[in-house]
Amino acid sequence: MMRIELAGRTVEVTIEWPQMDVKDHVIWHLDRDFTTPIRDPLWGHIYLSNELAALTDSPEFQQLSRIRQLGPTHLIYPGATHTRLAHSLGVYHIARRMIRALLTWGGTPAIPREYVTAYLCAALLHDLGHFPFTHSLKELPLEEHEKLAAQMVLDGALASRLRERARVDPGIVARIIDESMDDGGLAEIRLFRRLLSGSLDPDKLDYLNRDAYYCGVPYGTQDIEYAISRLRPNGTQNIALERSGISAVENILFSKYLMYRAVYWHRDVRVATAMIKEGLYRGLRDGLITESDLYGHTDESFYAEFGARREEPFSLVRRVHDRQLYVSAADIGFDDTSEAHRALERLEYRSVAAGRLADLISAELGRDIRPCEVIIDVPEAVSFEVSFPVLDGNAVIDYPDAGTVFTPAVIDDFTRTLRRIRLVLEPSVAASLSGAQELLACVTAQLIEYRSALE
Repeated sequence: MMRIELAGRTVEVTIEWPQMDVKDHVIWHLDRDFTTPIRDPLWGHIYLSNELAALTDSPEFQQLSRIRQLGPTHLIYPGATHTRLAHSLGVYHIARRMIRALLTWGGTPAIPREYVTAYLCAALLHDLGHFPFTHSLKELPLEEHEKLAAQMVLDGALASRLRERARVDPGIVARIIDESMDDGGLAEIRLFRRLLSGSLDPDKLDYLNRDAYYCGVPYGTQDIEYAISRLRPNGTQNIALERSGISAVENILFSKYLMYRAVYWHRDVRVATAMIKEGLYRGLRDGLITESDLYGHTDESFYAEFGARREEPFSLVRRVHDRQLYVSAADIGFDDTSEAHRALERLEYRSVAAGRLADLISAELGRDIRPCEVIIDVPEAVSFEVSFPVLDGNAVIDYPDAGTVFTPAVIDDFTRTLRRIRLVLEPSVAASLSGAQELLACVTAQLIEYRSALE
């Protein structure tokens, strides 16, 4: 019942709204209620509902504006100062477009509005647990950022905002973000986990495009309109890709390879991250700091706290902040069939090898080389996710079997090409040393003989 003015008289009129099923109601909500714009240089206007806009005003979300997406990469690519807040908005934007597209297909299950809202909240808040250099510090004994994000979603003021403003259960949002949590037997949570993390996910579609844009390189650009249009429901808990969309995943995989080669694992980016990692590793090993000391920092507070400390390991943090980088003096390809190379994947063995190198360099130069002046850097194995269901007529086949050029052998070649074991030295040491390549090869070959010192 509503009142309208008609010919000077107030008339009561009853309007019969068409009945909508669950999916139509959610689509109507996604089209009608997202009217708060945020201007993004990459995607144009990103539209939020009033409920989700309230989450972006939270202190927890705003802290992401003070953490760079690519850590020290701005030291090499000056434009790479974009933040995790901007990335999180981009992930949410693509996630909304994905679920909107999927809901138009008959095979998509009827998902209640509150679960769709929880998914969009998870996309927006998935990076809350990040602290500076999170991805560079995976080898340290630290909590996964997804687990930290889930804890933040479940605790305190943010949980209240989710209940009162977004009208969703924080527990559902947390379980979508953190896959180590019990899914409670809910098909919706399993589906949204697959949407948020996989070969063709909003996180990857945003960061490849965004990182390329801000670094000024052409490698990461994706056609997200086409990629999203090729997604189809695959049962109640999964999604699949139409066979015609194989090229979309191929583009993502090749773009990821090129971005690692040119940006993420650029030689000097690796040097900077290796210095940060070495300083923090030694600080943890020697009891100078604890794991919890690293959580909750912004870039500024990280450098202010650890760069100001006078213990020797933290001199590495200060040097990165001041762009006084070490140099890559030698490198060899990582061979995953080599027992010695596989041993170097562990930080404690790398420390032994670096100590041995420091001894050899001291003997050659006739002066003491401090342990922090010699670092061995070994990148972790890159994950190229290719296990993805593809719709081929009425059949569902795995992506590698769908006629793509990205076979397991090609993926192995990609990884092998990217991974290099590097000897990273303080510049004056590197300038004085001859035969660094031979020293690195010699010590690496001997690692198996003397790693017993740790066992």
